Amino acid sequence: MASGPERMTEAMRSLEAAFLIGVEGVTEVWLVRHADCYEGMSEGADPQLSPLGRKQAELLAKRVRRLNVTAIYSSPYRRALETARTIGDDVHVDDRLIEMEMELGDDGALNFKELPASVIERMIAAIDDIAHAHPGGRVIVVAHGAAMIVFLTHVIRLEPGHLRFLPYFTSVNVVRVLGDRQMVGTLGDTAHLE
Repeated sequence: MASGPERMTEAMRSLEAAFLIGVEGVTEVWLVRHADCYEGMSEGADPQLSPLGRKQAELLAKRVRRLNVTAIYSSPYRRALETARTIGDDVHVDDRLIEMEMELGDDGALNFKELPASVIERMIAAIDDIAHAHPGGRVIVVAHGAAMIVFLTHVIRLEPGHLRFLPYFTSVNVVRVLGDRQMVGTLGDTAHLE
């Protein structure tokens, strides 16, 4: 019979494997919110990055350059593409990574027009396809705040609207994927901005 410390080590390794840590074939998806485009914004629907956003994207790119990245994916919106292209030149565009459809109300509130179930469906399909295309790799996926929150809420198995979290610009949210299993590894990591 194994000693107490050996059994504890085995138990911890088993727990890590349940959360897809250190498991062969797991794809690590770095789900990244685009950099800032709102400071001094003068354009409407599809703004470019602000000067602050360009600095944030550069800091993220510097962090990512130290990693072995298999691929970079992005929403087709300019703020996401600009962020992704700061990281690398070979960016795959996926229309399913767009922001949740919304409009700005007269009172300044955001009114969501797309149902969470629709966002979850398209985000799951995109992330699954990306993970299956790059098994065992690390992939950067640049997307948008509301769509990411709805997707992460689903992965954590909460009801939409129950994750009290706003991913900051260029924050890293790691999702590990193996087959049809998805596990959140990190939420809102902004270490590169400090």
